[in-house]
Amino acid sequence: MSTHRTSTVLRIDRARLTRFAWLSIAASVLTIGMKTLAYLLTGSVGLLSDAIESVVNLLAGVMALWMLTIAARPPDESHLYGHSKAEYFASTVEGALIFIAAISICVTAVERLITPRPLEQLGIGLSISVAASLVNFTTARILAQAGKKYNSITLEADAKHLMTDVWTSAGVLAGVGLVSLTGWTILDPLVALAVAVNIIWVAIGLMRRSASGLMDAALPAEDQQKIETVLDTYRNKGLTFHALRTRQAASRRFVSVHVLVPGNWTVHDTHHIAEDIERDIRLAIGEATVITHIEPVDDEISNDDIPLDRP
Repeated sequence: MSTHRTSTVLRIDRARLTRFAWLSIAASVLTIGMKTLAYLLTGSVGLLSDAIESVVNLLAGVMALWMLTIAARPPDESHLYGHSKAEYFASTVEGALIFIAAISICVTAVERLITPRPLEQLGIGLSISVAASLVNFTTARILAQAGKKYNSITLEADAKHLMTDVWTSAGVLAGVGLVSLTGWTILDPLVALAVAVNIIWVAIGLMRRSASGLMDAALPAEDQQKIETVLDTYRNKGLTFHALRTRQAASRRFVSVHVLVPGNWTVHDTHHIAEDIERDIRLAIGEATVITHIEPVDDEISNDDIPLDRP
């Protein structure tokens, strides 16, 4: 006879995470204005590329707000496991938007290579751009910490997006500064092209991670090792396990394992050992839904599902 037991831990109110998306949107609106002003003052295509990326940041922030709102919805009859995977759509769209921004930067830079243009009022333009970068850096740090704390791929993606903008600004500022020192206007579009290549790399990374999540990728190796450590403590007590499976759906993590116990154990004893195993796994890896399937170790059909094991 087999028994099933499912346990979950109390999840945080993920609707509260939307406040971080609003912070990202506010920062994007502010930096768009600042960087556009810097471009208008200097005529630098590098600063223009920086302003374009901030527009993408705004669109990404709006997308993040939308998906976080959906992900916070409780499970319903049509989505019994919740809506947490909506966060992957946000990070996928962010990656696509970053890619589009990079292409637009490349086009603008190539045009400026063909038709060079002298830069003006570099001092005030650079000062404004530096201030905008500080806004993005501060916001990115806040989002990154929140993303790690609340296990939100949407906030992590938004943070990486903003940090990409910071590095973009740093490259642009370096290029414009060199133009100011050397008078070589060709450096401005060349720096913009280099920034675009870096942005494309970040976009590819975001989209690959989102695709992995949508395909129900297993938990990271570090978490799987923690689970094995927990199971080892019970193996020392005479229990055995197989068919251990894990997956992650944005903020939610799932673990299932078959537990083989002596056939003469009572349902009461089996129930308690299942509770203990589930509790210890949650303590080891944090918030998770843990499912145990109990089987008698001395029943030969208990081995029929060994193929469910993963290497």
